[in-house]
Amino acid sequence: MHSDFVTKGNKVVPHRSLFKSMGYTDEELAKPLIGIANAHSEVVPGHIHLDDISEAVKKGILAAGGTPIEFPSIGVCDGISMGHIGMKYSLPSRELIADSVESMVLAHAFDAVVLIPNCDKIVPGMLMAAARLNIPAIVISGGPMLAGRVAGRAVSLSQTFEAVGAHAAGKIDDETLQEYEDQSCPTCGSCSGMFTANSMNCITEALGMGLPGNGTTPAVFAERLRLAKQAGKQIMHLYNEGIRPRDIMTKNAFLNALTLDMALGCSTNSMLHLPAIAYEAGVDLPLTLANEISAKTPNLCRLAPAGPHHIEDLYNAGGVPAVLKELSTLGIIHLDEKTVAGKLGDMVSKAVNRNPEVIRPANNPFSPVGGIIVLTGNLAENGSVVKRSAVADEMMKTSGKARVFESEEECAEAIYGNKIKPGDVVVIRYEGPKGGPGMREMLNPTAALMGMGLGTQVSLITDGRFSGASRGACIGHVSPEAAIGGLIGLVEEGDKIDIDINAGTLHLDVPDDVIEERRKKWSAPEQKDLKGYLARYQKLVTGADKGAVLV
Repeated sequence: MHSDFVTKGNKVVPHRSLFKSMGYTDEELAKPLIGIANAHSEVVPGHIHLDDISEAVKKGILAAGGTPIEFPSIGVCDGISMGHIGMKYSLPSRELIADSVESMVLAHAFDAVVLIPNCDKIVPGMLMAAARLNIPAIVISGGPMLAGRVAGRAVSLSQTFEAVGAHAAGKIDDETLQEYEDQSCPTCGSCSGMFTANSMNCITEALGMGLPGNGTTPAVFAERLRLAKQAGKQIMHLYNEGIRPRDIMTKNAFLNALTLDMALGCSTNSMLHLPAIAYEAGVDLPLTLANEISAKTPNLCRLAPAGPHHIEDLYNAGGVPAVLKELSTLGIIHLDEKTVAGKLGDMVSKAVNRNPEVIRPANNPFSPVGGIIVLTGNLAENGSVVKRSAVADEMMKTSGKARVFESEEECAEAIYGNKIKPGDVVVIRYEGPKGGPGMREMLNPTAALMGMGLGTQVSLITDGRFSGASRGACIGHVSPEAAIGGLIGLVEEGDKIDIDINAGTLHLDVPDDVIEERRKKWSAPEQKDLKGYLARYQKLVTGADKGAVLV
């Protein structure tokens, strides 16, 4: 046992004395020490209840013969940090989470670890740590929020952001805006659409690191606590059998995860997180692989913001196992892969699709191709990403004049000031991993466009990224980014940009000699007063096409 380093023999008497100062007994210290990384906080709706999840996990560990030891993790709420400097810290917090879990587990010689995340960067950060540590590990998330109701219809946080734009355009009154504020987020849990948090929690099941139901069982259901107890018991099984994350997170497991991603129409942020997790697991997962998977994977679900259904509807329809079962009929799921609960095929074989309107049968999909596509071209030589399933048909192929902004704030001001017109192609740059730094999400501009009625008339391109709550022709992750000399930094007001989403192309229609002249005059803008963690992050971070990992 790893814990022998701190519990066995006379040379660790001082170590045991410190454990005993906290009340641990000899009997407890003789058992495997199971770390519990708990991201509970009082600032994230998806995490406010994680202490209850942790207590349930502890009961499972104790019942199965282990000693649970809890430690904390940070977590940033993307919604609360949206639209101000806080968003610069969202993606970078993923690396802090991975590093802190690694530090706590190795510093205290835990034998295994249970990971309790729920929201956007916490799930991938903890999965990165699991792959890096490669000791027995399992993920048990906090579960999704229930949908809210406004004016008699189910809503999520995405409609609340869009309501701000609708209010600015005079389409809704103060009372309705207040109703969105009060009713759209009715419970604890990760926000109720197929945004980044729920995308990653669902993907965790296909990747094999979470129990069936991890992605969809609502936060407020008693079943979530039962699942947590089961996770506590299962970590002891993984420990006793010596099953480690890299035994589970194989190349085929990542292919399964990408396939589920395409079928569900997950957040484009998954195209940052899956490569980052794969990097830690020693698996090569190039961004372009997404298009190969997408081309043969039907889009079976249209969950908010792409459609009217929410995560609770997916849960009631049979959850991730039911989606995987539909996909397995096409022979595109690797059913022999290990999971924390056994073979993936065993889980899938028991699944039932209870609602073919929420989970379309494989022979009657919403679309014959996947929900996400990577666009390349001279404007994104290393790739860019769009959630195809959330784009209106009329925006799939379009051309327009560039409207160029050097930051999210400049763009939002122009949108609310009615300076963006139908047919424009909005370009927001210097918001990439290095340029931001931190690669902010652009939910405010996209929601403003939707709320003001421009969502099916205006495209948006950025080297930053988009919230899973964004919908429309929102093309993010443009790489190489402007800050390192990418072509997006050379676009000028009025340039013609051609977009063909189904063909996977993004092209700046400017002669090469003109581009070369612009490049000779280009220099990156100076960033003043950059200090602390963001300064260190900027120096070490790779491009979005590499998962924005630190090297």
